[in-house]
Amino acid sequence: MNAPATIPVSEIDRLLPQTQCGKCGHPGCRPYAEAIVAGEAINRCPPGGESTVAALAALTGQPALPLEVEAESPKAALIREAECIGCTKCLQACPVDAILGAAKQMHTVIEAECTGCELCVAPCPVDCIDIIPHPGWQACDSEHERDTWLARRAELGRRRFENRNVRLARQREEKDARRRERMRARRETAGNSQRVTTTSASSAPASGARARRAAISASVRRLEKRLVANPDDRDSQAALEHARQQLADIAAQRDSADEASSVGETQPSLNSLRIARSAARQTVVRAERQLSHAERRGSEADCAAAREQLERAEKTWREACDALEQAHR
Repeated sequence: MNAPATIPVSEIDRLLPQTQCGKCGHPGCRPYAEAIVAGEAINRCPPGGESTVAALAALTGQPALPLEVEAESPKAALIREAECIGCTKCLQACPVDAILGAAKQMHTVIEAECTGCELCVAPCPVDCIDIIPHPGWQACDSEHERDTWLARRAELGRRRFENRNVRLARQREEKDARRRERMRARRETAGNSQRVTTTSASSAPASGARARRAAISASVRRLEKRLVANPDDRDSQAALEHARQQLADIAAQRDSADEASSVGETQPSLNSLRIARSAARQTVVRAERQLSHAERRGSEADCAAAREQLERAEKTWREACDALEQAHR
């Protein structure tokens, strides 16, 4: 029958061997004790053996069923230190912090604190960990010494397991706090950057234009070198023509800005019209290039679409020219 819900979890946990091996299907002896209180079977602890089943049966009133798997005698892990590569995977797996070492340094097992859980074996990428009979257990000469040794190992295993869990929880909290602080700092930095951008908006266009002009000039030089090596490269020719047109547009915009600063209040509208005309001209150039490409490689439908796009671009160009001419009158 199920364990009475009135039995404290700590009483059941006290009877378990505290190897924290997980062979019962739970991540430690305390979680298994909680499961027993909830009604789970008491015969799933190989390190505890038949004696643990008998003790749990007497406490909970459940029948002393045979172990589901074969009982195990006390064990310990042994690292073949000459083969250890210092990967630290065994450090992370040990539930009682019984392994000493550092990244890329030799590791070793603290024999007196090892519970023989075997959890360090699977993560080891070079298979340099052996599981051996625990030397402390083998050194006992009598049943009384063995019982005393088991009780001492259980108490040490429980304490180190709980301390490790506390440490890991604290590290998670500290990591989360650092992450929140980084996010807060990023938000503050983004806000400050936005304020700086707003206050320096008047100078931003000039610096952006200089950077764009420098990038386009570099592209022009690269394309010119490429055409020296391959004069028949039509794509490079078209790209060079486009880049040169962009430089001309930037120069026109700069000249318009200079005129606006010297003429007065009516000039900003003229400047915007010049920019619109320059953009329209650039659109025409791109449309002409696309039509040329379609006529070389595309279908008739592609050519028709390219012609329509060119007609629209030329119409926009003419309208921009007319608007600028009327503004000058």
